[in-house]
Amino acid sequence: MSRPSQIDCEMRVALPATLRAVEEFFAEFRRRSQTLLPRADCFAAELLVREALTNAVVHGCHTDAGKRVRCALRLKAGRLLIAVEDEGAGFDWRQAWHKAVAVPDCSGRGIEILRKYSSRVRYNERGNAVTIMKRI
Repeated sequence: MSRPSQIDCEMRVALPATLRAVEEFFAEFRRRSQTLLPRADCFAAELLVREALTNAVVHGCHTDAGKRVRCALRLKAGRLLIAVEDEGAGFDWRQAWHKAVAVPDCSGRGIEILRKYSSRVRYNERGNAVTIMKRI
């Protein structure tokens, strides 16, 4: 890694709310992250980015290609910051934050994944934007 004052990587994008757009962006993030992050941190970083973007597309925008998902990633000073915002109505993240997911459920693990693999998670009031910080 480089000196703490230097930005190792910064990516900003506005994507159409489609899973294909997420995959295309994710491929570029993966290419960059594998050269900048320690191997032990790559899995968690990739999981956090994919989860935040997929949730915004699927749950926030209901895969409506007419809506946009904005994403900003910044790797600097041993921290990865991930900010994702969608054009959806948002959700009550406070209620979902403590909700346990049953083992047979096929969905609903997003917040649990963010809690487990990040160092900090913050939602905006409306629940349509999340900022995730992962210490590297």
